[in-house]
Amino acid sequence: MSFHTIILVGNLGRDPEMRYTPSGQAVTSFSVATNRQYTGSNGQPVKETIWFRVSAWGKLAETCNNYLRKGSKVLIEGRLTADSATGGPRIWNRQDGTPASSFEVSASTVRFLTSRGEGEGGMGEDMGETPMSEDDIPF
Repeated sequence: MSFHTIILVGNLGRDPEMRYTPSGQAVTSFSVATNRQYTGSNGQPVKETIWFRVSAWGKLAETCNNYLRKGSKVLIEGRLTADSATGGPRIWNRQDGTPASSFEVSASTVRFLTSRGEGEGGMGEDMGETPMSEDDIPF
């Protein structure tokens, strides 16, 4: 038996988008940016942002669509979904022709870390938020 899980804490880069599969199952997609800071070998601070594309299904999809907004802070627990062609991240070419990739995550748990009094995101458990603004979302 094999198993993997990934846990992310980050902020939504845009409002979630919900749709329904042909069989009627809800799926909500949204981008999440994770950030870390460290000191580079030259002694200068380095800021690193990694974007993930998250999909939530069923009742979780509906809840995410209702309560999450751009800037909402979330904790995601789920599994990486590999590109069937490469076995790795999804790879594509941007409109300007440069290569890009994204890490795809299928969420099993989404915890809302944004309190009702902070930002547009709303309701949920485990709350507290720092809004993030990012103009260059890769998807």
